[in-house]
Amino acid sequence: MAGSMRGDSVEEFKGLRITSLDDEEEEEQDIDIDEEDEDEGETDYTVLGFVKKPKNPHSLLRHFFPSKAGGVPAWLDPVNLPLGRSFLCDICGEPLQFMLQVYAPEDVEYAFHRTLFVFICTSMVCLRIDQHEQWKRHPDKPSRSVKVFRCQLPRDNPFYSSEPPKKDDKPPGSEVSSCTWCGTWRGIKQCSSCKIALYCSEKHKVKHSQLGHDYDCQRVRFASESIDSSLSNSGTISSELQKVVACTTLWPELEVIQEDEDEFDTRMSDDNGGVSTLVSGNRTDDTIMSLMKEFEGDDERKSWLSFEERIAWAPEQVLRYCKTPDAKPLWPMSSGRPSKDGIPKCSHCSGPLRFEFQILPQLLYYFHVRNDKDSLDWATIAVYTCEASCDSSVAYKEEYAWVQLS
Repeated sequence: MAGSMRGDSVEEFKGLRITSLDDEEEEEQDIDIDEEDEDEGETDYTVLGFVKKPKNPHSLLRHFFPSKAGGVPAWLDPVNLPLGRSFLCDICGEPLQFMLQVYAPEDVEYAFHRTLFVFICTSMVCLRIDQHEQWKRHPDKPSRSVKVFRCQLPRDNPFYSSEPPKKDDKPPGSEVSSCTWCGTWRGIKQCSSCKIALYCSEKHKVKHSQLGHDYDCQRVRFASESIDSSLSNSGTISSELQKVVACTTLWPELEVIQEDEDEFDTRMSDDNGGVSTLVSGNRTDDTIMSLMKEFEGDDERKSWLSFEERIAWAPEQVLRYCKTPDAKPLWPMSSGRPSKDGIPKCSHCSGPLRFEFQILPQLLYYFHVRNDKDSLDWATIAVYTCEASCDSSVAYKEEYAWVQLS
């Protein structure tokens, strides 16, 4: 989900592209928009994200600049990962779980490559507290269970060639070792016994130990003693040994693919097949119109109906991406929306943040998350990023997510 790519050779880079509406379309839309429609975000040019199992998991490696959900992040900068408490839930202190990443380069040299990473705590208790905390007007130390990190690189950088990768290319070798338990964050704590397993936190070290690593550890030590000492001394370990120490609890890895939303509108105007829908692109169904009148005094139901009506164009969408200036999320509910003053400034340059994309709860279905009262759930998660995509010495700059619960 990207701005237009720069240079002929770079057009091959994988990413979701967004093109601007032409002036005539923008002018026509401006005539028909009233303030309420603007609040619903119905006129923004939007790219929809869908997930599918990748035909070739190799295509989701970091040097192909993927947009993906689940699995482990394909870190853009594979060395300078977030450290300190930035990768922990501010509420329970557990390491956050990787949800998805979006490759979205900008038309500036310092953000030639640009990826946004979204992480979440899997505790619904923490998410409810997070929603309450975000209403506090820009506290010095916000407590968040959903975090977004922006990483960007110029075309000339130490990690990637300036030319697009070829199909069978292997990722460049420069990267840090990741946590054995979650595979997500940097491994900074070593198992004192096998000297192989690494952990991002003491909690993941304890969890791995409780679920059988102590026994596996003995097997690793025995196997390590039996392999060639030169391999052992160089720190190399066979794939069999890596399988012994690997123990992850990740969501399934899925590729994010994109479609322009207006294409679904056009398809439904041409025929009624393919996607179940409540309305066509050019006319409002009489039943929906009567329901809208019935709900006229109920802002919450009216907002939800408008949301469902729009989502029904493509019910399997999990992500809505929009870089139109002054774009707004498609809010499911009228309550629980931030005011203009409710969105903080960029924590790095103090400039304004803009809405860039939102994540829909349909993603949880593809992650096989149970649908019960204690399971993770949300109405939408809206991601706001620095309008200037400011550059700084921090490799992973934290952005802002607004959570609206159902």
